[in-house]
Amino acid sequence: MEENGVRINKFLSEAGYCSRREADRLIEQGRITVDGKVLSVGCKVMPGQRVRVDGKEIKKEEEMILLAFNKPVGIVCTAAKDEKDNIVDYIHYPKRIYPVGRLDKDSQGLILLTNNGDIVNKMMRAGNMHEKEYEVTVNHDITETFLKKMSGGVPLEELGVVTRPCAVEKLDVRKFRIILTQGYNRQIRRMCEYCGYKVVKLKRVRIMNIELGSLKKGKYRRVTAEEWTELNRRILNSSNTTVMPK
Repeated sequence: MEENGVRINKFLSEAGYCSRREADRLIEQGRITVDGKVLSVGCKVMPGQRVRVDGKEIKKEEEMILLAFNKPVGIVCTAAKDEKDNIVDYIHYPKRIYPVGRLDKDSQGLILLTNNGDIVNKMMRAGNMHEKEYEVTVNHDITETFLKKMSGGVPLEELGVVTRPCAVEKLDVRKFRIILTQGYNRQIRRMCEYCGYKVVKLKRVRIMNIELGSLKKGKYRRVTAEEWTELNRRILNSSNTTVMPK
């Protein structure tokens, strides 16, 4: 721990307890104490201090965990226990982990889980321009007009944004590949709807250099040493705070 201390939300994310956002919610609910005192958002933990959540002491997990999981349709990418189909209970990993980003309930494919909050931030912030690749099946034959619209940037009126231009490639009559560097809520489904199409099947097959490959649905694996080395190289200069995309 840094000599001048670390923010409590960073401490909890690095300890593998929860994401920084979830940590802020716990702080607001008064469920976190340091040396017996309830903290407020933004407070720091100093070396030697004891952190507890709901009375249970939290210590930093020294082992770095990063799993690749082939999420089935119906599983929800949250660690929240009040969601009966939450991804953490489904995997039932022996140590505390949480998902890197999200993949909506109706979609399937690759999602990563970790105990390291900094990796989550560096990988998922849109301004860092990291790629995520998907294979999508739709309900109508794919036309050149559709591909051009999808790749050129699509207005998502309900979110008040226009999607970043991206790579789109036709794979079959009703199937295409799309590579995004953003992650708006149900982004691909919203983009397709704008273009007059409906998603029938959506599968994520790659996150940066980590590929789904032949991993069976509902199964997970540890990220390999080679994947981890390359991932570290790619996120070396990535921000773990909010950055503006270029």
